[in-house]
Amino acid sequence: MASNILFLPFRRTHSITLSSAVKQYISTKYDQHPDMFARDLETIDKLRVDAVNSLEAHTSGIRKLTAYAAQLVWIGGKFPIDVSEPESFGLERAIPYELIVLVVSQNNLRFELANVLYNLASLYSQLAVSLNRSTSEGLKAACNYFCQAAGVISHIKTEIIPELRTIPPEDMDTMTLESLQQLLLAQAQGCFWSKAVKDGLKDGLIAKLAAKVSDFYDEAAEFGTKSDTISTEWIHHMTAKQHHFAGAAQYRASRECLEKQNYGEEVARLRDSLICVNEALKEARWINKVVLADLNGLKSRVTEDLKRAEKDNDVIYLIPVPPKSELKTLGRAGMATPRVPTEISDPASTLGDRGIFGQPLFANLLQSLNLPGSLQALEKPLGLPLTLTSHADEIRQQDGLHRLRRSMHEISKLKESDASLYQEGVELLRSEAAEDDRAKLKHGTDRWTRPSSQQAAEKLYARVTELDGYLKSAQSSDELVKGKLEECEAVLQILSGSPRDLEEYVPSSRRAAITPQVEKAAEDLRSALNEVSRLEIRRKRVIEALREKAKADDINPAILVETGRLEREFPMQNIEPVQFENLFEERLQFYDSDRATVSEEQTEQKEVASRLREANAAFAAARVGDTSTKKREQALQRLENGYIKYKEIVSNLNTGRKFYNDLASIVSRFRDDAKNFAYQRRVEAGQIESDLSNSLSNLSLSSSTTTSNLQSQKQRESSRPHYSAAAPAEEPLTAPTPTRAPVAPPPVAATPPASAVWSPEMGIKFGGQPAGNASGSASGSGAPRNLRYPDANANPPMGVQGGKWDGTRGLKFG
Repeated sequence: MASNILFLPFRRTHSITLSSAVKQYISTKYDQHPDMFARDLETIDKLRVDAVNSLEAHTSGIRKLTAYAAQLVWIGGKFPIDVSEPESFGLERAIPYELIVLVVSQNNLRFELANVLYNLASLYSQLAVSLNRSTSEGLKAACNYFCQAAGVISHIKTEIIPELRTIPPEDMDTMTLESLQQLLLAQAQGCFWSKAVKDGLKDGLIAKLAAKVSDFYDEAAEFGTKSDTISTEWIHHMTAKQHHFAGAAQYRASRECLEKQNYGEEVARLRDSLICVNEALKEARWINKVVLADLNGLKSRVTEDLKRAEKDNDVIYLIPVPPKSELKTLGRAGMATPRVPTEISDPASTLGDRGIFGQPLFANLLQSLNLPGSLQALEKPLGLPLTLTSHADEIRQQDGLHRLRRSMHEISKLKESDASLYQEGVELLRSEAAEDDRAKLKHGTDRWTRPSSQQAAEKLYARVTELDGYLKSAQSSDELVKGKLEECEAVLQILSGSPRDLEEYVPSSRRAAITPQVEKAAEDLRSALNEVSRLEIRRKRVIEALREKAKADDINPAILVETGRLEREFPMQNIEPVQFENLFEERLQFYDSDRATVSEEQTEQKEVASRLREANAAFAAARVGDTSTKKREQALQRLENGYIKYKEIVSNLNTGRKFYNDLASIVSRFRDDAKNFAYQRRVEAGQIESDLSNSLSNLSLSSSTTTSNLQSQKQRESSRPHYSAAAPAEEPLTAPTPTRAPVAPPPVAATPPASAVWSPEMGIKFGGQPAGNASGSASGSGAPRNLRYPDANANPPMGVQGGKWDGTRGLKFG
């Protein structure tokens, strides 16, 4: 979308892991294992991902970018700027001012910081453009964002680039950054000018504001022409805006002259304003439509006012028009200044206990003091130090390296056993869920209505995820311990070997000339080391005493006594855990003295560590330039560090063995619970299937009875005689012998003899009329006789009444 102001586009980068470079540096340069800072390493990667993905104009990106920048400044004091191998990490960036896209990658923390801060300036500029600048509040906020963007660019130019220690990228040279800063200030000043116009301030003040905007654009265009990366399109935009605001300033000054009745100067300033606008219109080919429309609008207004002013002055006022050289230079009212956010200018204030970005990363990273190797090499240039031989004897007596490998093998077996129990339980649940799904497919969800396996055993399935997390975490810890052993395996092999192997590993050195200064520094350092040893021994005793005290502290009797008291005093009230809070607080007071001791130990430890560092620094300063014991010092220090690693690995393995032993009971209980659940579900499924089968059997029996009844009815109907008029004539049927009712038949006339054989052509006649009565009844009517009511007609035949047959009268054929 076209606009009359510009914004800085974001730079993009590829995904890299800064933590890998930091981790490698810690492992090689510090006497601390990188895994001690696993959380800090994970945090720095997350901060980078959040920062480089904040590529939209939203205020949430400000915190992400400033937080990452603050941590980069902090760790810059812990690590060199080229913390990793050359070209191992860097930031891809695209020059936003040219049509080409360049990719630059440098192994430099300062380069990373510079690009992060550039994206912060881009975000500020895009937030300013996204605001509604048609209101006073929107203009005020946009001005603030532009000033902050200019401040960040200024900070990059003055604080970051000089410390880059390399040739800066071509788009971060002084001319480019200066041009961007002046551009952002020009647009901030332009927001002030727009607000002044909107608020209806005096024309004189508006003219001064516009003149300063023109100056900012002029400087931005001048620096841009000296830059190799600022595009010509941007330079044309800056030039057009410079002349535009110069013309606007003269126009506002002419209105002030009109108000003060300086008619000649009014005409001169309007003419100069028109010249400035025409100069700006020379850039019409390269500027966007919004800027061009603003210029044409200003030109129309200036042209109309100039015609009116010249006419009035020529006809009415007749005041000479001064030349441009005699016009007083307009004053400037600069309101826009670069403002560096506090998070950028003072990042240390944002970190710490009260900082908005939390604790600084790698705060506990201390450089190795190279002790006691440096002191031992000086004090005993030949042979082996006593502490080293005692450490080697301890490892040999414990069968050091073989013990570690044996312990790791035992722990591996425990892990496999726990994983097997866990998988058995998971398979039981998976098998039960599959059976339930098959039953649903067989019977349908309408009849198989019991809850699914996940719903019926929600807690059991939650334990599946929980135990899986335990096993994965344990696997990670095992790999960590394995890595520690691989790192120090060579040194432990020497410590586990014979004394002759140990002596051959440690080179002898010539006896150095010990000056009084070195001797005093060595004595102070030895005293500090002895103090550390005493503190360590006392700390172990305190820990053992505290463990014995906690083991002997049994709170169960006190809980039973308190429960009895509560039952007596509140017999109708349920006993809740909250009622024992006072008891717990009283019992915890038993450890107040121990907590005070721990606090004192912590304070003393800080003081001892501080004295040790000071003594070591004095010792190192006294021996500057003395390299006679360097190799011996390094060998002794490697052996000392190997012994410390050995003790650490032994502690890790003991912890791992205890963990897997405890986990065994947990996964065994889980497996048993899964087995019981699967058994109960199978019994339940069998009962449901039995119920469904019984209901289906009853339904089948009822259906069979109904079918049998229907079949019997059909058989009875089929056994009845059916007479068809369409029977073949060649096979006459023998007429059935008529049966008469026991009632005496009425007297009838003699009928002519009929054939004793009935044929279908003769038909069937019910209640036939006698031959003698064929001529009619006594009454001369042809109505049919009624058998039920024989007197209804004159002489009705017996058994016939009104054409209806009475079944009790029998059948008559022929």
